[in-house]
Amino acid sequence: MFDGLSRTLCPAAKTFIGIGLLAAGAAQAQQPQESLDAMIARDLRTATAQYTTLLDKNAAQPGFPRTVEGGAVKLVGARDWTSGFIPGSLWYLYQATGEARWKTAAADYTARTAPAKFDKTQHDLGFMLGSGYGNGLRLTGDTSYRDAMLAGATTLVTRFNPKVGSIQSWDLWKNTSWAFPVIIDNMMNLELLMWAAKAANEPYYREVAIAHADTTLKNHFRPDGSSFHLVDYDPASGAVRARVTVQGNADASAWARGQAWGLYGYTMMYRETRKPEYLAQARKIAAFWMSHPRLPADKVPYWDFDDPAIPNTPRDSSAAAIASSALLELAGFGDAAEAKRYRGFAEATLRSLSSSAYLAKPGENGGFLLKHATGHKPAGKEIDVPLNYGDYYFLEALLRLKATLAAG
Repeated sequence: MFDGLSRTLCPAAKTFIGIGLLAAGAAQAQQPQESLDAMIARDLRTATAQYTTLLDKNAAQPGFPRTVEGGAVKLVGARDWTSGFIPGSLWYLYQATGEARWKTAAADYTARTAPAKFDKTQHDLGFMLGSGYGNGLRLTGDTSYRDAMLAGATTLVTRFNPKVGSIQSWDLWKNTSWAFPVIIDNMMNLELLMWAAKAANEPYYREVAIAHADTTLKNHFRPDGSSFHLVDYDPASGAVRARVTVQGNADASAWARGQAWGLYGYTMMYRETRKPEYLAQARKIAAFWMSHPRLPADKVPYWDFDDPAIPNTPRDSSAAAIASSALLELAGFGDAAEAKRYRGFAEATLRSLSSSAYLAKPGENGGFLLKHATGHKPAGKEIDVPLNYGDYYFLEALLRLKATLAAG
């Protein structure tokens, strides 16, 4: 997320879900292939046009654009887990263009997430603070952003249970049958703790992050590299009580975005620790994803790899964007053959996301970039819509790819 990009840049109806997207992809493939540099430039032009529209229509209102619901942009508050992705995307646009207007807008929206610094009711402070404050600190050096990040890290570690060896994801009001729920998504919030350990010279933050990653590695994954969504623990003994899903198709299924969170999270944790077991797990998840027989030809997954309705079920462009960004970083941790394989897969995925099948035209899609994302299908929420985190990781992947191309 915020630190990984810095490291990348410094050293170097059924129509939409099935046949329609495949046909669009086939038509795209028949056209002369656009260079990656030209594709990135075009995508960034689209992003500036779309986010100009998004801000013009929503910046004066309190809240953060999250998705489109009923034809209108849905705004959420600072305590929503997605609140940080709008300021994060704006920081990426400032990085990409150097235009002061994006810096001003990013700083405005970042400040709006300040209440998250002290929110002890959830685990998503890495998303909420790292995307905005983290990228703001990286790009401006503003020390107030550093202070906000440290406050958030101090808040986050209050959810750590040493008996379990994990940070609790959700409070128990979510489901009274759980005792200590931990979701795979939580891997993404460890980057905030790894950063804080270095920024404050406080090893405890790092110890908590590593303990959580180790516990997740032990209990969340199946032999094929896929992940359960949620593992529930006994908070007194640390024993596993259940392995279930909330946002996936079934307890034993592979929810696509969950697999992307795991891939990104273990790649990031390897970057921060150089623990070989984290790199091995990231490679195992990548292999599961890249070779899956139910991954469509355009490499944008269905919302769950095991939905029996495939191919007549929604895609998740947000999962594709997250995985692409992760694979571009993973490419830097192997030999030449591995780098070529991971980067090539990410490039192909980004070409699909940059096609008319997924990338909105200026003025459409509520001002968001990517179409055809899926948030929470079992709950009937956010199906075939744009999602602000899909845009964020798409922009991050584009900037990572641009840096890779510039480095040769």
